[in-house]
Amino acid sequence: MALRDKLLAALADLPGTRTFHIHVLTSAPRKHNGLFPYAHPRPRTYLQDVFILLSEQKDPSSPRLLVTAIEASVYNIPSTSCGVLYVSKVDSSGHASAPSPTATLVRAFLTYYADPVTRPIAVQHLWVQLFARAQNQYLFPNSSEFAGKRPLSDVRLCAWWKRLYGDVAAEVARRLKGTGAVKLFYILPGYSELEAAHTVSRALSRPGTSGSADAGAGASVQWVYGHPYSQTDVPLPCPRSADPDAPHNLGTFIPWFDDDPKSRFVDEIAYIKSTESGVRSPQRKRPRAPTSSGPRGEKKAPSEQEERDEDEKEKDKEKDTRPLGELSLVSADEFWERMSFRQECVAGAVTGFFTLCVSTPPPVDQDRTSQPSPLAPQPGQVAPKLVRRIVSSLMNNHEFSTHERAVRATETLESAIKGLCEDAPAVPAPPAASSSSSSSSLNPSSRPNPTNANPDKSERPRTPEPDRGRDRPTTLEVPQTPPPGRSHLSLSLATAGRPGGGGGGGGALPEMSPNPFPDPVATRETYTEHIFGSIDVRNAPLPPRGGGGGNGNAPGAAGAGAGGGGAAPVTVLAVRKKRKPPAA
Repeated sequence: MALRDKLLAALADLPGTRTFHIHVLTSAPRKHNGLFPYAHPRPRTYLQDVFILLSEQKDPSSPRLLVTAIEASVYNIPSTSCGVLYVSKVDSSGHASAPSPTATLVRAFLTYYADPVTRPIAVQHLWVQLFARAQNQYLFPNSSEFAGKRPLSDVRLCAWWKRLYGDVAAEVARRLKGTGAVKLFYILPGYSELEAAHTVSRALSRPGTSGSADAGAGASVQWVYGHPYSQTDVPLPCPRSADPDAPHNLGTFIPWFDDDPKSRFVDEIAYIKSTESGVRSPQRKRPRAPTSSGPRGEKKAPSEQEERDEDEKEKDKEKDTRPLGELSLVSADEFWERMSFRQECVAGAVTGFFTLCVSTPPPVDQDRTSQPSPLAPQPGQVAPKLVRRIVSSLMNNHEFSTHERAVRATETLESAIKGLCEDAPAVPAPPAASSSSSSSSLNPSSRPNPTNANPDKSERPRTPEPDRGRDRPTTLEVPQTPPPGRSHLSLSLATAGRPGGGGGGGGALPEMSPNPFPDPVATRETYTEHIFGSIDVRNAPLPPRGGGGGNGNAPGAAGAGAGGGGAAPVTVLAVRKKRKPPAA
């Protein structure tokens, strides 16, 4: 079942009467070498972007309104048969009817990738990771100004994700029927295990917390308070070094994600020595002696200086294979202990790191030679630049502060997705044969010269202009700001293999070979069969609760955007002042 159909099937059971419209954009896989930038050697990785937009329509005469958006990245590491699903943002606009579809949509999305039956990438082990941080808005600009949006607090957000992860793990474990391993890990930096369990349990038991009765849905899979990098049941995504004497490298444990505090902390650990001692200048080369043999032709014994030079060369070679900075000195346990003192984790708000690991044995009849290439685009996938363009348009050109603006933004964005698929440019013609191209280059007069409109004038031979239409796309991409904390890697890793450059990084990031498969072109059939879908929900309404809000179970996080949490009514008691006795 395709991801679009899986999500629509999950939304069909929601209470109430309404129509959901969904757009699922999944990019074609591309080569990526930034998941473990400090590993030596870096594993071959393939990256896909996933972006989901859900809109709601109360009745046929009502306009559509975007209510939920999910942004995620899928990494495929064939060398370890591991996949990593990183949920970067989940956000709700606050314009949904009760109950909010956000929890149902996210639960179905995670289950689709965690279940090996529906998983679209051929891996045996999957890691689902996110960083939960409460914010008012992430993907829907100015949606926090809308009165109907009530984002969850930091504690309730972590409890929301813990319950949702537990539901997904319990469902996957039930489907596996004991044939695989399902592990759950979470950390609230700065909290001990007892404090974290007490904090989350209190948030789950508060009145008005939707789904509080489902808090024990994931009881079949036990939670582990800590990081998942010490366990051995599920292989780590980054392959271990074949050399048993190789030094420890923290960069092979912690994956690098955009806008993630773990990534920024790993960068600091990798370059802490370079920033303190500075970059050394390369050593001067000593002039070579005029002769290397004696007067009778016998060879001279190497001098002490030459021996020292050879020793220094050997030391430089050893440095080239060492991990950068203090990556070889910091263990995974120490890393997470020091994460509790990071600014993102001690700023006064509770944050959480959640990981779901699913491991299954390989199929008996698996034949790796018959499997398609991980870079081969599948039906329904689009070009990565199309996904980036839609995300950039949502976050920079629209706002959801009022009902009218949300309607206008929904109509514009959904029309843009449809238009990009229906009005896609035709596939450019293949380049001409070598014989024809050589003949045209040797005969410049056969090509029209736009600067010389007079055909009677004699034209001297000149080099033909290159056909830029074959090398560049016909449409310009939306300009983007580079991700924070990542711009220094290209320069720092480029000097890593030089003396004084820190060593261990393996040199600059290598130029990746071109993709042998062209980017897929989205067509009208792609839009109707894979991207867009809708479903009419005709169920009994939600039973009324005391003062329930309009967005009962939508989150508010980084790694889980903003949403609403319908809270129970609060009765404010007026304090009656005590009268002072009259003065005697």
